[in-house]
Amino acid sequence: MARFAADEVAVLRQVASEVIGLLTDNFDRDDPVVERLFPDGYQDDPAEAAEFRKYTEGDLKTAKIDQAGAILATLPSDGGAVVRLDPEAAEAWLRALNDVRLALGIRLDVKDDTDLLEELDEAVMRDPTSARVRQLTMYQYLGVLQESLLDAIIG
Repeated sequence: MARFAADEVAVLRQVASEVIGLLTDNFDRDDPVVERLFPDGYQDDPAEAAEFRKYTEGDLKTAKIDQAGAILATLPSDGGAVVRLDPEAAEAWLRALNDVRLALGIRLDVKDDTDLLEELDEAVMRDPTSARVRQLTMYQYLGVLQESLLDAIIG
């Protein structure tokens, strides 16, 4: 169970819609985000990777779209409402949040060794109203949301 403010609902609706758009309207196999969300099954054999992709990509894409859709379906139209997720919906949210963070991390060039708070501090010092500050803040917020959801599922 979670209570979302109006701005949180807006952010979650935006990122879920963007993932759906990326996987439907703008699906580009050469996009680094698409490459990250759909890694090759055979790194050393392009022919085998293409064959594997031919049989798995459609179902995987549909699952990712459905998971992002689960976020949209369970969010209230405005903020202040309580969201209750059954175990299946909670897992769909968790997978969708993971996809969103992977996509945003690629766009922001976040690496395993990136100190997110340091990166955010530097971005704020350069321009506190920049798109990068908003995106890094969103990335951090989604990570906290993902962690709290995982804690709720486990605990």
